[in-house]
Amino acid sequence: MIDQQVQLGQPVPDFTLPSVGGEGDTVTLSQFRGSKVVIYFYPKDMTPACTQQACDFRDSATYFASKGAVIIGISGDELKSHVKFAGKHELPFPLLADTEHIVSRMFGVWQLKKMYGREFEGIVRSTFLINEEGILVKEWRKVRVRGHVDEVLQEVSGS
Repeated sequence: MIDQQVQLGQPVPDFTLPSVGGEGDTVTLSQFRGSKVVIYFYPKDMTPACTQQACDFRDSATYFASKGAVIIGISGDELKSHVKFAGKHELPFPLLADTEHIVSRMFGVWQLKKMYGREFEGIVRSTFLINEEGILVKEWRKVRVRGHVDEVLQEVSGS
């Protein structure tokens, strides 16, 4: 159990989650040491904004790779949902299933949300950039989808 929240300028604790599209059945953060890592948290597979965000990252995946960065998507959905989502949209990066919300809590993105007068817990759309040494160097919280991937690309290119 990870009991600390990540902080800018600090190492991100290692974690392992079940994966679709990764190396085998799980992905561990430390396997990407030496590369920049873009982790984006999104609320739910197959919803309009989450689909747009995933497709925006997909369409820029080659450019991210040219800058030495890997992309990882994380939501609370089950692997079965990720398989369908990744297949339908031809996502070339791993989607991780954080069904127990452990990593989401570690990044502080599992929060109380309000929609249509109803309160519930869920993932607040957020993105994090981790450098080659495993240090959190940039965070985008409460992300709006339009133009977001371009912002991340600019940061990856300059870091």
